[in-house]
Parts: sequence; C-alpha cells; structure tokens
Amino acid sequence: MDRMTKTPEPMDNDNRRDNRKGDTPRGGVAMIVVMIVIMLVVAIVWNSLSSAWHSPRVDYSTFLTEVEAGNVRRVRIDGLGIQGEWVKIPPARTLADGKIQEYRKEFTTSIPMIENRELLETLLRGKAEVATSQSSPSGWIDLVGTLIMISVSVFILLFIMRRSQDPFGGGGMFGSFTRSQAKRFAPSEIRTTFDDVAGMENAKRELQEIVEFLKDPAKFQRLGAQIPKGVLMMGSPGTGKTLMARAVAGEAGVPFFAINGSEFIQMFVGVGASRVRDLFRTAKENSPSIMFIDEIDAVGRVRGAGFGGGHDEREQTLNQILSEMDGFAPTESVIVIAATNRPDVLDPALLRPGRFDRHVTVERPTRKGRVGVLKVHSRKVPLADDVNLEEIAAGTIGFSGADLKNLVNEAALLAARENKTVVDRLDFEAAKDKIVMGAKRDEILNDHEKRMTAYHEAGHALLGWLLPDVDPVHKVTIVPRGRALGVTYFQPNEERMSMGEKQMHSQLVMSMGGRVAEKLVFNEYTAGAQGDLKSSTSLARKMIGQWGMSDKIGPVAFRDGEENPFLGKELHEQRQYSEQTAAIIDAEVQRFLSESQDEARRMLIESRDKLDIIANALLEQELVEYDDLVKLIGPDAPRTHEPAKKDE
Repeated sequence: MDRMTKTPEPMDNDNRRDNRKGDTPRGGVAMIVVMIVIMLVVAIVWNSLSSAWHSPRVDYSTFLTEVEAGNVRRVRIDGLGIQGEWVKIPPARTLADGKIQEYRKEFTTSIPMIENRELLETLLRGKAEVATSQSSPSGWIDLVGTLIMISVSVFILLFIMRRSQDPFGGGGMFGSFTRSQAKRFAPSEIRTTFDDVAGMENAKRELQEIVEFLKDPAKFQRLGAQIPKGVLMMGSPGTGKTLMARAVAGEAGVPFFAINGSEFIQMFVGVGASRVRDLFRTAKENSPSIMFIDEIDAVGRVRGAGFGGGHDEREQTLNQILSEMDGFAPTESVIVIAATNRPDVLDPALLRPGRFDRHVTVERPTRKGRVGVLKVHSRKVPLADDVNLEEIAAGTIGFSGADLKNLVNEAALLAARENKTVVDRLDFEAAKDKIVMGAKRDEILNDHEKRMTAYHEAGHALLGWLLPDVDPVHKVTIVPRGRALGVTYFQPNEERMSMGEKQMHSQLVMSMGGRVAEKLVFNEYTAGAQGDLKSSTSLARKMIGQWGMSDKIGPVAFRDGEENPFLGKELHEQRQYSEQTAAIIDAEVQRFLSESQDEARRMLIESRDKLDIIANALLEQELVEYDDLVKLIGPDAPRTHEPAKKDE
C-alpha cells in the first residue's frame, strides 16, 4: 500500500524548464514590477513639481484688503486666475471653520465671475506690477505630467497586447493563471517501485504492461499492438491508488505529472480547458511520460447533470479532456492514469475504449496484504518482542492501507507519549481502539446515565454473543469514546465479500438489543439508540428495496431519487415506483424492524440473568473483553460461517 518514504519536493510550474515558447512568467512579473516603480516615481516627481509651482491660495477678500494696504508687489493675471507676490508676508489668521491660514511669499487667487472693474486701478494705485498671460508655468507642468502618464499607460497597454496574443498558450496577462497546476516529478525524484507497494498484486499485474510499454514501446508496436491510452483505478479511499500510480512511474523511469481534478476548475470560464491543453502539451513534449489525475470525478461527472446545462466550466473542462485523449498519436508514449472512488458517477464517454481503456480495481488488502503493509510502515519503528504483525493483520479485517499506516503511527505516538524505547503490543491495541471506537472523552456520567449505558451495551453484547450469524464480540466498554457514550466492538474472524439474508436479520436483532435492554430494565427508551435505529432502518430498506429480500415486494430493485449524486438529474428524474409501492416498502421496513425488536426482547427476557451479569461487570470494570465474557457467561454461540482456511 502506502510507504513512509520522503516525498520529493514538486517542481514549481514557473521554474520548470520545458520547450514552451514565449517569456517566462517570472520575466513578465519583473517587467510589471519595473513599470509600477516607474509610474510611482513619475507621480512623485510630478506632484513635487506641481506643488513647487502652485503657491498657497488666499481668499479674494483677503487679496483686496492687502491690495488696499499696498502689500502686493506684483501680480500676473491669467483669465480669472491671479498669481502674485506680497511685499510683506501677512500674519497667520484663524478662518471661520477653525483652521489656521498661513501665508508664503507667493500667493494665488481667483477673480469672481462678477468682475471688479476698479481692481486694476487699485493695483496701480498700490504701485503693484501688473502682467497678463494666456499660460503659466503651472499649466506647462500639468501638461507635461499628463503627457507622461498617457505615455506610460500606452506602454503598459502595448506590453499587455503583445503578451496576450495567445492567451491560452502559456503567455499573455493570464499566462501563469491558465497554466496547468500539475506537479512535475523527474524520474530521479520518484523512488517508489512495485516492491514498495504491498497488498495489491492484482493491480500490479494489470499495470505491468503499462510499465513494459513505456520502457520498450517498439516491442508492442512491431506487432501492431496499441497500449491503452488511459488507465482508470477505482477503489475505496485510502487503498493506495496514488501510490500505485507513482510506483508505475518509478518502475518505468519516466517523468510523472500529478494533478487533482479540482485544480482544473476556476471561477473564470475557459481556465479549466486551457489548463488541460497545457498539461497534455507538456506531457507530449516530455514523452514518454505519465499523467496522473487524482479524484477525476471532480471534472468527469456525467454531463448535463447540473444547473449550468452543457455550458458550465466543469463540462467544458471534461470536453477538453475527452478531445485531448482522442488526439494522441499512436507513437506518442503518454499514459493517462486516473483515480476515483466514485466510478458510478463518471461520464460514459470517459470510460469507453480509446480513452480509459483499462479499468483496474484497487481493493482493500487481504490478510497477507495487510501483513506486507504493516511490514512496510513499521520498518523504521522499533517493535517490541511481543508484537506479532500476523496477529495484528488478523484483527484488522477491512482496514485500508491508509488505515494500517495510521495504526502504526498512532501506536508509535502512544509509545513516545509514555517515554518508551520500543512500541509494544499494548500500544497497537490502544491505537486500534482509538481508530475503531474513537478517542476517549473526559465526560463523567452520573450513576443513572452510567447504569443505562451499561445495560444498553450489555444488550448489544449479549445478543451478539448468542446469535451465531453475528461477528464475535471483541470488547465492550462504557467509557465515552468518539461521539458515543459506550461502544460494543464486533471483530470479524474471516474475510467476507457479501452477507446473507440470515446474517442481515441477525444484525437487525443485535442492533435492537440496546434499546430493548433499556426498556426492559428502566421501562423507557433513550435518545442514545438513535444511531442504532438509523443504521437498522437503512439496512432494512436496502434489503427490501434493492436486494429483493421481501416476499411482498418480490425480486425488484428500486432506485431512490435521493441516492442519485446529481442535483440536475434529480430535478427531472423522480423515483421509479408508485406511491402505493412506496407505502408497501415503508410498511415492510417497519415489519422487519418490529420483528427484530420482538426477537431481541424475547432473547433478553430468556437470558435476563446474563444481561445483569454483563452490565454489572461493565459498571465495575468499564471494559469487558472476549475472555472476560467467556468467564462471566460461558462460551459464545458457534459461528455459522467458518473462518477462511487460506488467504486467496
């Protein structure tokens, strides 16, 4: 599965070297910074020159008063504007708004629209020098500054137009924005191989041909064979799909481009499609190479399923992916590997031969695979002598590779917290309990709540102990964990791919054990059984409506509209059965659950003494394990399903 190896630092898109034409984004950014600095310098110089030529402004009334007093040496009249110089600088004075007016040697003012015909005589009488002009130094400064700003703006516009001649070709003002966000790994950076991937033998065999083709394409082309253009890896989260893709690139020794499906999508229309074009162009220029698109369902969902119809950004991106995969030439050694945990939502055009020709299912590891995964992740972890990886693998049925990695890491953290030098069996057991049942909480229950919780969990445990079709009880606790006040953990003793009808009915009976025990002992139900009712109702509805396990409904599978993942389809595709059939399904669900509750009540009444024994043990110890239950109430019922004799 996964491996604790040092992940190579991805190369930045802007720093990678390829065969693209045009300026690099770094050079474009530098030019923009230089232009911004030039504009700031011009603005500062212009402002300083303007302020040097523009003298302080005075009121016209103050100007007339000083003219009458003979305090004006010279003036220059330019239209309705006057610039002048005092004989003696007037003292500062306080204006009507409270501000202080200070004066300098020069001043400016404006002549009112109602012209004062005696102004010229008064100026001459005050022996002021009078001059007229159609222009002024400040006017020239304004004109020069305006011309400079216009020139800089035109230069910036021409620069953007030159860079934007091919807006989707990697240059232009959106060059770095429309480039693919894929992380590129050189062959020397990828150290993962198939030897580092444990528990996925079937997937390795499927992908071995891809590796051989990338190493020696001529071997296949001589016989006219064409390697699949795309490989779709499907599996639950944490099963190692990304690791497998990296191992393929490491085995083949070719460049590896990795991107998440959501990274194609942006708020601007056309960006996703341009990023797809950029990614495929780069991969072709570096062929042979591998492109890995993780979570492809983010862009590959069925078209026409959203409010945007066929014109939203996600569908344009998908259309571009389809077009690019069709455009591969037979001699181009580029393999597209995609991963998803929702293959049911992908567009059929994406899955057809010629695009994603090969579908590889990545399952959860078997017991043998889990042992291999544990060995990989525990290579750097000092283990105590009492740690048996075979035993741990047997007790972790259903764990994915990511779960096993987390298990080893949690055990190491617990050991480090207690200052141990090695990780022992108790650390692994505590880590497993934390992952499966949740972390312990510090809430302290009062006596009544603690007693009700004890009987609730004792009801589950006793029915699981007595029913032969239920997985064996591993441990029971009334210590609050996760979001629950108590937990009964059932651990399967074999690998199982499907469940039978009898086993499902037994599961329903066991799920009802908690609330039935509460009613039997305290004569009331509590809200603590909400999770039991929810899971039981879901299981019963699937048994009736999807798996044909009801005689009244028959062998028919009905699809509920709420299960469709597309809101757009949901608006015009309602459920495909009548209201009468829906009422029958609801009645059957109620019957299944009522019969299961009655059976649970009957079994608990018959074994009331054992129920009290388990509940009292929980109140005293808070934790009861399998061996404790054997001592308290005897051996459990023999399981009807025998453990697997060998691991396929």
